[in-house]
Amino acid sequence: MNNIQTLKGFRDFMPEEARKRQWVKSKMVEVAERWGYEPIETPTLESFSLFQGEVGEDEKLFYKFIDNGGREVMLRYDQTVPTCRFVANNLNSLTMPFRRYQCQSVFRAENPQKGRYREPTQFDIDIFGVASPTADAEVMAENLDTYISLGFKKPVVMLNSRDLMKGIPYEAVVAIDKLKKIGRDGVIQDMINKGIGKVQAEKYFEQVLNIKPDESINTIISYLEKSGFGKEYYRFEPTLARSFSYSQGPIWEMVIEDYTAGSVGGGERYDGLMERLTGLKIPATGIGMGFDRTVEAADMLGLIPTTKTKTNVLVVAFSTDQKVIAMETAQAFRAAGINTELYPDDSKMDKQLKYANKKGIPYVAIIGADEVQAKKVSIKNMKSGEQETVFVADAIKKLKAK
Repeated sequence: MNNIQTLKGFRDFMPEEARKRQWVKSKMVEVAERWGYEPIETPTLESFSLFQGEVGEDEKLFYKFIDNGGREVMLRYDQTVPTCRFVANNLNSLTMPFRRYQCQSVFRAENPQKGRYREPTQFDIDIFGVASPTADAEVMAENLDTYISLGFKKPVVMLNSRDLMKGIPYEAVVAIDKLKKIGRDGVIQDMINKGIGKVQAEKYFEQVLNIKPDESINTIISYLEKSGFGKEYYRFEPTLARSFSYSQGPIWEMVIEDYTAGSVGGGERYDGLMERLTGLKIPATGIGMGFDRTVEAADMLGLIPTTKTKTNVLVVAFSTDQKVIAMETAQAFRAAGINTELYPDDSKMDKQLKYANKKGIPYVAIIGADEVQAKKVSIKNMKSGEQETVFVADAIKKLKAK
């Protein structure tokens, strides 16, 4: 027998879980479009050279291989790098400033843990063509709007700027970015392991602790305040570093204070990455929101509707003789915008009703010999057990009013 288990770090989603993900995605899309962002999609497979040397020490997590054409390729590690390529390739067709959103899988060969998978989904939003920190501020404000719209009570933007860390080598920045996970002593030791002397490592750490907001950060804070997001929605965090080597300028993470598994997203400005990859001096900023963690947090806090199915009514027939009428009735319901299932075979009525109960379908439309003769349908409320026989047009009115 073949091995039918999923690979480690990869997942199947049962219908109930997939519906939760659809609900969260629809909310995130709704907010992104409310702010003027447009959808794009990019290929799963990219040239390895596109990503090579652009994300720092996490390059060890790349899924890369030689394809059948002898080319060195890799699965998409993030959505930022491919979007830089996308903008360069389609520059003549885009209106600047260009705002995009994207929701696709990325692939990372890391150790799976709570909220971390080898095929996570990211929901990104970005702005290309605006150098002002107001663009960074807009993305942060949109992020807050997204999490508030999902129902979270305590979303917070933790912000800093990589410009305030000039003079600190990238190896030290990566170590400082792990502060919450490994603590001060762990950060110092990590720097030492990377070849930085202990005294210098401690100086770098103290330098970061004493960072103060600059003009760009103050501009962002003013923007957030004027957009209705007061001090409870943002926090300046001098030790926030963001470990991507392309991070520059304003950097931030989205945190849900009721969710302790970690941040649900992180963003930065990456003008330099855009220029290195494409040769074009186009300012760029944006965030990758962890879609999986967002779903997990929303589910944990009871924010996702708990409907078991999207089906409103199940049409059932007592026997083959009524099947054609049942099919016509089901189609009439669907044409009226009612989500309708037709039971697919001639099972006993008890089995058909048990099916509706198990799936959580709220109503059953019963077609029997009496209903066919009267040119009506019996509508059964599966929760109360009440049943009434009405014309199909009246059944449609009643079901649409529920």
